[in-house]
Amino acid sequence: MGFFLAIGVLSPFPLYYYLWNYPQSWVDICGKGRDPSKMMAYVAHFLKLIQFISLFSVSSFYWPPPFWFWPLFAFGQFLNFRVYQLLGEAGTYYGVRFGKTIPWVTEFPFGVISDPQYVGSIMSLVACLAWVPFQYILLWILGYVFMMRVESKEDPSTRAKPLN
Repeated sequence: MGFFLAIGVLSPFPLYYYLWNYPQSWVDICGKGRDPSKMMAYVAHFLKLIQFISLFSVSSFYWPPPFWFWPLFAFGQFLNFRVYQLLGEAGTYYGVRFGKTIPWVTEFPFGVISDPQYVGSIMSLVACLAWVPFQYILLWILGYVFMMRVESKEDPSTRAKPLN
């Protein structure tokens, strides 16, 4: 596995770890008048592009994909979109860690699937095994598993105080 490719695939996870554990520093960096969740979303989307470019560089596409691709990818993306629909940008991008009040959600998939956004992302990645070598998919999934573990432990006393 190429070193730079591994860095590309893993690029978002150090940032997510840092933001989860040190949210006040991100709020301070963003400054007054900037929404820290929105700024995180911008950076996360850029890093997601780096991840996709990394995987694309080692992919070999063919058509049609195997039959199992469609249900895995479709349900995985459904979970991702549903989480975003229910939580919004602030709920998805650590708003609670940045001092925002995010309403508790119990609608599906919450309460049925633990970490539904990560599960959806993992399902979508597994679907891509049709085109992407296993070791790259595994590396990305390990990043998600790491963040699931990190995010399972939250100390409310470390939440950021919003800048006024």
